[in-house]
Amino acid sequence: MGQIWEIVIKYWPMYLRGAGVTLYLSILGTVFGFIIGLLAGIIRSIPVPEDGWKRILLRAVNAILAVYIAIFRGTPMIVQAMVIYYGAAQAGFEMDRMAAGIMIVSINTGAYMAEIIRGGIISIDTGQFEAAQALGMNPVQTMTKVVLPQAIRNILPAIGNEFVINIKDTSVLNVISITELYFQTSTVAGIHFSFFGPFFIACILYFIMTYAVTRILRMVEKRLDGPKNYALTSRARKGKGVQYGEGN
Repeated sequence: MGQIWEIVIKYWPMYLRGAGVTLYLSILGTVFGFIIGLLAGIIRSIPVPEDGWKRILLRAVNAILAVYIAIFRGTPMIVQAMVIYYGAAQAGFEMDRMAAGIMIVSINTGAYMAEIIRGGIISIDTGQFEAAQALGMNPVQTMTKVVLPQAIRNILPAIGNEFVINIKDTSVLNVISITELYFQTSTVAGIHFSFFGPFFIACILYFIMTYAVTRILRMVEKRLDGPKNYALTSRARKGKGVQYGEGN
């Protein structure tokens, strides 16, 4: 433990920078990946018309999205990073490492988010769609005001899980020399000629980040759930009326 404490005292700025880059990549990658997945999930959940040019267009777009999802879900992120970054360099396009890292995490996350969001949308009861149509809502209003709010609430744990995975999976971006936490830890291990101490510290930092994110997302879920008891009148809020909730 004395050796570990010595490493912390001496190299904490490197660990701090590495953890900051890891969080930066995972947050942006999850946000952009969610946007990509949201668009792809909505498109893939649209019923295909029976005939006409819309049927052909939707089938073509669905085919492209299916290929994208299959490729990026079926290959490791470390391989994707090597192919995209070094492939672009070989083609004469020099990418900024950080921008490349964000793009790689976003595209990879988007492929998983697309299926998660599609599953959330199709899990909504068809009666919700019919009720929205009966109220005179068009398909866009039905999706944005009725379906998506319920679907996103239902898939929030899966979205949080993707965020936690991204915190850990950004470690593979060290292959394109992004100085995230794993890269900095490897540097410390090389300088100190020791592996257990530096990587034990990294293990603790990864756990702190993932645990904090998990607890924050759990608080958000509870917030979205609302109170367990709902007062029906102002008198009920003061304890003078009837409340309906669990156990009533």
